[in-house]
Amino acid sequence: MALLKHSRQRDSIVEYLAGTKEHPTADMVYANIREQFPNISLGTVYRNLSLLNELGQVVKITTPGQPDRFDYRTDPHYHFICVKCGRVIDLDIEDKDIGDIDAIAGKGFDGIVNGHICQFYGICPDCVREERKHGN
Repeated sequence: MALLKHSRQRDSIVEYLAGTKEHPTADMVYANIREQFPNISLGTVYRNLSLLNELGQVVKITTPGQPDRFDYRTDPHYHFICVKCGRVIDLDIEDKDIGDIDAIAGKGFDGIVNGHICQFYGICPDCVREERKHGN
């Protein structure tokens, strides 16, 4: 692989992602990075996010019908996606609680299950509070 050229813009993207738990979209990253680099293009942000994902430095979270989100946390963990506001939240699930899921999925399957991606859907705490406040 060719040597990767250092980029202050890429460093700034990584720093922003490392400092938030919000799982931002590329547009959100772009809006934040523009404060430091006013001439940066949205395309540059997309290319850098894609590269960081390929390098395993960030995780791209694909959600149906919504823009991709990005997560600095690359360790195995699970996400909750709110069906009302689209917010993505890390779930703290002990590995012992779900650790056998790969073996369970592999039963009756002639291939080899090496891992999984699991996303949980529902209504986030903020939207639940909002519904209660308005009597829904």
